Amino acid sequence: MNISLEGKHAIITGGAHGIGGAISRALYEQGVNVSITGRDQNKLEQAQKLMPLSKTYSLDITNEDSVNDIFNSAINNYGSIDILINNAGIANSAPFLKIQTNEVRQIMEINLVGLITCSQAALPHMLEKNWGRIINISSLAGIKGQPYLASYCASKHAVIGVTRSLATELIKSNITVNAICPGYVETDMVKQAVNTIVRQTGRTTEEARNELKKINPQGRIIKPKEIATTAVWLCMPESESITGQAIAIAGGEWM
Repeated sequence: MNISLEGKHAIITGGAHGIGGAISRALYEQGVNVSITGRDQNKLEQAQKLMPLSKTYSLDITNEDSVNDIFNSAINNYGSIDILINNAGIANSAPFLKIQTNEVRQIMEINLVGLITCSQAALPHMLEKNWGRIINISSLAGIKGQPYLASYCASKHAVIGVTRSLATELIKSNITVNAICPGYVETDMVKQAVNTIVRQTGRTTEEARNELKKINPQGRIIKPKEIATTAVWLCMPESESITGQAIAIAGGEWM
């Protein structure tokens, strides 16, 4: 892949580990100036060691003032924003009748409202340059229903709705907006899912992991690097005709 992103500035929310961490590293390797945000200071420090030329910021994306302050700091360091990866998010699971409304509000605040806040902070700079890439990390739960995940599914479906709406608004510009929709990926969320299966069924960790693998027609759990490779591709100038899309990365679970 040609290094055609060198010198551009990307902000990755939740970019210190998991899918976000893989995307941060992939962009960093392409010569992108990477600004990484997250809530876990230890993970941010680990990311800084892996990517010494990056900048890291502690950020709660539900705090609009903090988002604006951190984005302005990142701009002061690396210049205006070219790429925004909206990766920060949370998940929870519960039978529908046991869903707590405060949990619904929290998941919407982080997965949806925080994404909108970050996009509003980054977009004016892209409009000024008439070039930009916004990539929203949704989920396969954003394009299909899944049991015990009503709140999470609702938030990730909403992410795709925002993606398509904003892409339509920006269709005449050189700014693209896309969503990536992974199945189960080797991240902390999968560890939580495995632990839930073990706790609720008494199965071993290996048995629980195998249950998740069976969901993927390829019989495996996806690697974060696969998501990162797709994200980098969507950032490339040669991908300018791809916008408003929800790209499933799920081993054929969705076709």
